[in-house]
Amino acid sequence: MTTRLPASGAKRALVVGAALISGATALATAHPAMASTTAHHPHRVDYVALGDSYASAPLVPDQVDASCGRSSNNYPSLVTRSSAAAKLTDVTCSGATTAAMTAPQGTAAPQLDVVNRQTDLVTLTIGGNDIGFTTVLGTCAKLSATDPAGAPCRDHLAGSGTDRVTESIAATAPKVAEVIRGIHRRAPHAKVVVVGYPDIFPEDPEDGVGCTSASVPPAAGDFACLRDEEKELNSMLAHQARLGGATYVNTYAPTVGHDLCARVGKWWNRP
Repeated sequence: MTTRLPASGAKRALVVGAALISGATALATAHPAMASTTAHHPHRVDYVALGDSYASAPLVPDQVDASCGRSSNNYPSLVTRSSAAAKLTDVTCSGATTAAMTAPQGTAAPQLDVVNRQTDLVTLTIGGNDIGFTTVLGTCAKLSATDPAGAPCRDHLAGSGTDRVTESIAATAPKVAEVIRGIHRRAPHAKVVVVGYPDIFPEDPEDGVGCTSASVPPAAGDFACLRDEEKELNSMLAHQARLGGATYVNTYAPTVGHDLCARVGKWWNRP
């Protein structure tokens, strides 16, 4: 039986995979053996995928691990299919934080347990759950009812005089740095790729006008705030990647225009 992938999650997975494939950090070019293999020197690249729901792709068919919401069509799987020279070990898990790299996440073992000296390539998508972005979105959804045309969530987040999400991002930076160091310690010869988060909120605040609804609950004035918070998270991830000797893949730029407020058929980040 053939299952059609929903436009949202499937296209998100595809674009992240495409960003990896087209960039210098592509799986196909991340290790010399993937660019060319010969009968005399065959080598199968050992690729490990680590991360949260933006890597595991919950709700995208076909789900191969219900407890982690992991899809056989997530970006690690799509990227691996682009090269016959790759062997994928995928331990991505919805809800994962940096703590899940070295400690169990429910019944899931620590993700870094699968990284070893034989690992050639590691992709890492992490940080969104550390800053509590899902909780922030839930708060924004509740507050939007009080002022759907305003920016109640922005006012709430900055109510103490400092932006709570900005503080969380700063607190998460050393955790991401430690994860990158942990990968290098376990796999000193591996290529490490930190994958950022795609565009979720409209780049142009005007595109958020009239977007607020039951399925897209943030108030119109909060889209710009949430967009900037995501950009700040991605900037932190890019900075930590550079400092840690990893490569950062920008999946935000290729997905601009496919946000929660895009017209039907164009959005990739909507349930």
